[in-house]
Amino acid sequence: MKQVTFILFLIVLLFNAIAQKPRLLITTDIGGDPDDQQSLVRLMVYSNEFEIEGIISSASGTQGELGVAVIKPELVEEIIHGYGQVYLNLKKHDKNYPLPEKLLSLVKHGNPNRGWENVGEGNDTQGSEFIIQAVDKKDKRPFNICIFGGQTDLAQALWKVKSSRSKKEYHLFISKIRVYDINDQDKIFDQIFNEHPSLFYVLAKSPEGADKREGAYRGMYLGGDESLTSIDWLTTNVIENHGALGKLYPTKTWTAPNPHGAMKEGDTPSWFFFLNNGLNVPEQPELGGWGGRFIKNETGFFSDAEDSFLNEKNARATVFRWRGDFQHDWAARMDWCIKDYADCNHVPHVSVNGSSGTKPLIIQAKPGELIKLDASASSDPDRNQLQFEWMLYPENEKFSEELNLVTESAKASFVIPELKKGESIPILLKVIDNGSPQLVSYRRVILNP
Repeated sequence: MKQVTFILFLIVLLFNAIAQKPRLLITTDIGGDPDDQQSLVRLMVYSNEFEIEGIISSASGTQGELGVAVIKPELVEEIIHGYGQVYLNLKKHDKNYPLPEKLLSLVKHGNPNRGWENVGEGNDTQGSEFIIQAVDKKDKRPFNICIFGGQTDLAQALWKVKSSRSKKEYHLFISKIRVYDINDQDKIFDQIFNEHPSLFYVLAKSPEGADKREGAYRGMYLGGDESLTSIDWLTTNVIENHGALGKLYPTKTWTAPNPHGAMKEGDTPSWFFFLNNGLNVPEQPELGGWGGRFIKNETGFFSDAEDSFLNEKNARATVFRWRGDFQHDWAARMDWCIKDYADCNHVPHVSVNGSSGTKPLIIQAKPGELIKLDASASSDPDRNQLQFEWMLYPENEKFSEELNLVTESAKASFVIPELKKGESIPILLKVIDNGSPQLVSYRRVILNP
């Protein structure tokens, strides 16, 4: 009886672990600029962190790039086959990596044609129908959609639900979805948002009239330490001696004014945004993370915010400020493809005031109250030494002056200043190990009045 009870306990733990994974669906214009392949290679070694529910191969390339309407799902499948060759070794590091066969079954065909004229009666695709089926699942978690390329299949799914269901059913459907769109590549964002204004929508795109390279997502390869995007870095940490998956990483793309012409990955910030790493809080895009930082505008969707970092102030800085962290993290996972657990580095486990996990620690406090934070119980699975950094992020000059944040290694304290209604104080803890590569974990502490 005790053995049965213990097994049931393990099943509950496993179910809870799976239930906390973000749901994820990708639409990709793979087959044009090879940066889509780059983003998918990286995603494969993070597939243990998500419940990937679909990868839709949509119209290949940007508008007019290929001169032909085509989809190329075979390129997605090739990357999954590469993942399959390192899958067993990845399982040594986390048993939650999905079966390659499962991922292959999730590759769906989208519309080879793009644009608003291809939305409506008679334009259903395998991809658009799959989106509807996935959102309709009985699951309380948000359904996260990352648009690497075109939005036409999503637009078709939304059109069908709105035109075939009651108003109540339509709004229930919409309420389940969160979208992160890279650059409005099908040029139909305005129509989509006019038709569905309650949709949770992050549009990562430079402002109208600005240089297209100003978009937040371009911080993946522009600004900051660009040596981490070079062919030398990629060869050492990804491509050579890292198994079959790393060999599939394309080495040539268009990155000007980055001089390297190697790593671009302009689509990776879309799924970075939903990654449970203790930094990202998808329901609060204004807090920022690896996928950038976004502010809700007057129209109702989220658009690029700006950070000041390394003498730059722009939207790209909301991404490139984390490049050292996310490149080292990726390098460690590529090591997982070929090495045993004991020979690799893994991120620290963070605990603040006895609270572990990646969800923000919410503290209710009154002005004048002394708050003490203690992360001494944090640990490292590889027994590396840990360093602690406490900061305000996003930066706020008022809070920086009034908070008087006092830090001593794993501990921090401060007195709550006067706050306006609706204001909160975003404290961020970085826990850094001394392994190789050096890895970082995060924890948010949100102080509400």
